[in-house]
Amino acid sequence: MSNQSVVSNLQSAVIGKVEVIENLDGSKTEYGYMDPSAERMEKLFRDLYENHWKQLRFGPCVPGAVFELVLTEKPKVTILDGYLTVDTGPWHFHLCIGEYKGTTTHIKTDPKTIAQQAKERRVSKAAFMRTLDSSCVPRSWGLRFWNGLNEQMITIFLPNPYLNDKLQRQKEPDWSKLELWEKLRKEYA
Repeated sequence: MSNQSVVSNLQSAVIGKVEVIENLDGSKTEYGYMDPSAERMEKLFRDLYENHWKQLRFGPCVPGAVFELVLTEKPKVTILDGYLTVDTGPWHFHLCIGEYKGTTTHIKTDPKTIAQQAKERRVSKAAFMRTLDSSCVPRSWGLRFWNGLNEQMITIFLPNPYLNDKLQRQKEPDWSKLELWEKLRKEYA
């Protein structure tokens, strides 16, 4: 399947759909898809990184590699050429959430190539996710985002009622830790 076909298929895909994927270990991942429009993504990411940054663990999460980055102070959030930048000072990351126009590129590229790059780079699928163990008990909560090539871009892990702030298992779950999950789903799902 060509890159262009993948992008087209994703754009018409999944808003409002719930999908459950069975993992090899018997666990399941439940996805509740949401509108990945630039306006919605900017509002969501600003909310997350400007208001809830202390509660997040985030990064790429692909088979064989999970990055769980945390912030120690409030980052600066900006947008340039469709890219959201979360800047902590010593490090930052970029995530294409809007219309990339190639205005920051130093390489001369034809407009058709830039338009295709824009479709491929941008968040095209966004979902709230829960992982469930093999007996269907939820064990983690978060958000996941894919680009136009259906490649996973970033996973944001939200507070987990089974874990303390040092990510150690607690004897009793603290269900108040799901407040952010519920607030975000109510506003963005």
